[in-house]
Formats: sequence, C-alpha cells, structure tokens
Amino acid sequence: MTDETKKKVVVAGAGVIGASIAFDLQRRGFQVTLIDKGEPGRGTSFGNMASIALDFAAGSGPSTWKKIPGWLLDPEGPVWLRPSYAARMLPWFLRFLAAGRPSRLREIEDAGMSLSLRALGDFREMLQAIGASELMTEEGCLAIYETEAEFAADRGHLAMMQRYGLEFEVLSNGAIQYHEPALSPVIAKAVLLPDNKSVRDPYRLVVRLTDAAIAAGAAFAPGAVSNIERKGDGTVVVVLDDGRRIEAAFVVLAAGVHTRFLAAKLGEPIPLETERGYHTQIMKPGISMRYSVIWPHRAFMVTPTAGGIRVGGNVELAGLDAAPDFRRPRVLVRHAQRALPGLKVEEATEWMGHRPALPDTIPIISPSSKMPGVFYATGHGHLGLTYAATTARLIGDMVSRAKPSVDITPFRIDRY
Repeated sequence: MTDETKKKVVVAGAGVIGASIAFDLQRRGFQVTLIDKGEPGRGTSFGNMASIALDFAAGSGPSTWKKIPGWLLDPEGPVWLRPSYAARMLPWFLRFLAAGRPSRLREIEDAGMSLSLRALGDFREMLQAIGASELMTEEGCLAIYETEAEFAADRGHLAMMQRYGLEFEVLSNGAIQYHEPALSPVIAKAVLLPDNKSVRDPYRLVVRLTDAAIAAGAAFAPGAVSNIERKGDGTVVVVLDDGRRIEAAFVVLAAGVHTRFLAAKLGEPIPLETERGYHTQIMKPGISMRYSVIWPHRAFMVTPTAGGIRVGGNVELAGLDAAPDFRRPRVLVRHAQRALPGLKVEEATEWMGHRPALPDTIPIISPSSKMPGVFYATGHGHLGLTYAATTARLIGDMVSRAKPSVDITPFRIDRY
C-alpha cells in the first residue's frame, strides 16, 4: 500500500451519519471520498423528525409479545406490520423479543445511554466546527399524556431517565398551556425534557456537513457501492455499480438499511430491517410552536422545522419494496390536531423513508469482523440524528487508532 493510499477513506452513504463521519475524518487529516447514489441528505435523513432525543428507549420489553397481535390487526396503530411481510419478519421478531428480557434490557439501556449522554455535547461541537450552531434550537421537548393512565404507563421510562441523570419536569393543568399555548386543555400531563433539542432543518444540516467536508478537501462521488474487495497489500477496493474501482486504506459503511447487502457479501450478515417512517410537512400550519411535542402513547411527534411544522413518527414494517401507504401520516395528523386543535393542514407534503432498525435497538458502530480496514456505522433506528456526531467521533477514533471515548463492545457487528 502506498503512503498516499494509507490516508484514503471511502465513506459509503451520505445521510447524516455518513456526512458526519466524512467531516470528522477529513478534519483528522484523512483524504475522504463520500459516496451515495443520490444527493447528500436526500434519503432517510431528509425526512427525520429533527429531534436530538437523549431519552433512549429500548424497543422491546418483557410484555412486548402481547402487543404483536394488535400490530397485525390495527393499520392505524403505532406499529403496523403488513401481513404479507410477517413471515419474512419472523427471525427479526424473535431477536426483538429476546432483546426485551429483563437481564438483556438493562444492558441495552446502558449501551444506548452511553451514547445519549455524550450526544448533545458532541453535536454542539460538530455544529460549531462547521459554523452552523444556529441550526440547533435551544428549546426542549414536551412529552404529552392525554390521561393519567397514559402518564402512569410511562413511569418506567421516567424512572430510567432518573437512573441515568437526565433532567425533566412534570407539568400539569395550566402549566402545560403556559409552556406551549397551542396545546389542548385535554392534555392532562406533560413532561418537559429541556435537553432534547431539535434541528431547524435536517436536510440543510447534511448539506452543511458535506460542504464543510468538501471545503476541507473531501470529494463526493455519485454512485452505488456494489462490492468491497481487499488486495494482497491490504488496500481495500470499493467497486461501484458502474464498474468504477476506488482504492483506499479504510472503508466506512454508513448506507442505512442498504448496508445489510454489503455486510452479507463480506460474510457477516446482520439483522437490519427497515422501519418505514412517514411525515407530513405543513408549511401553513396556522399555529406557532415553541417546543417539539411527542405523544408517547400514540408514537408520533410534532416538530417546528424546515420552515413549517412536521408531523411524523410511527412504524410500518413492510420491507423496502412495498408502495407507501399514505393513510399512515394522515392518521398522525388527526392525532396531532387533537393535541393541537388550531393546527391547519395547508401547503402540506407527505413523505416516507426507511429507518435502519436492529432488533436490540442499539446501532452497529464497529470494525468488520471479516475484513480489516472496513468499519460499520448503521442501525441507528429513530436516533440517527441524535447519535450522528457521537458515531462520527467513535468511527474517527477507530480509524485513527485512538482510544474511543465510549466502550464500543455493545455495538460490535458480531454480537448476533
């Protein structure tokens, strides 16, 4: 391997994870090529809920199995599993249920929170480094509960936040409307999460990260990675679908759910599925909001972002190829209007994207177990934006052979 090649890194995937990694590595002195089949930020990162959510929550718990029949039967519920895809999801679901065992659940919470407790500081530092601190708001988030029963059902999550030292404040009665006048009086309880910030425009963030990396000397190459090879001298060769071959010392696979196809070719298959998420972007909402709002019982969020108000969340399990079901975001808008009765839906657009989801909720941030020089950064689920800067720092540490600031053992690719 030549001295020039030893500094070259290819990052596959130009969403918020890949763009953050490309910027981090470029400013560490590597020569980065960022690859994506589309424009940076136009994939899943384009439509996320713009939330930096520190209150990690494991997807599965001891009683999750009881909810699965409802997921199959209720197309308007928080999770919708298309019956035609259920058989293909079975191996993933078995791992998902196993992750909810009490002993495993605490390990998962410890791992997720090890990233969450660093996330806000790392994110602020990254924004400052690209000259884009204004892209993050300083307002928090309100978790809302229509009934005392809903609030009681979430006490376990609040107890977990207390255990890890996250700040929150329980609000009731007029205090809720004092903080967010647009909320309906039907909301019985709210929890203010002051450190759960939001981003003013997630797409603009990815563009700014990519531009900053390129300004520092990185390159962007349009194309899709079809294979990865390794030469006898240790050089890693990235093969694109049009036959181009890019040689580097290191490759970082950060292509979201599509990473699973490359991992399989390298002989380390990973149980990476798509949690299809929907949003409605409303440019004339008729209200203004100070905080982002999340309704845990109904599994959706409302965020002022991208010049309007975005309503989104929920989960649909239907694979990569099924057509979008835009009944999903319309249900969320109806729920949002119950919480925010003044919300209008004018100049609105609907969107669907593919969150990369692993059955134990925590991402893969890891060197390959099969091919030296290859690293993975995928499977962040609902927390891709939250963990972007921290993931970039950890991958940067691994590539540059520095000691990571977080124990990366829980995030290894061969944990399955």
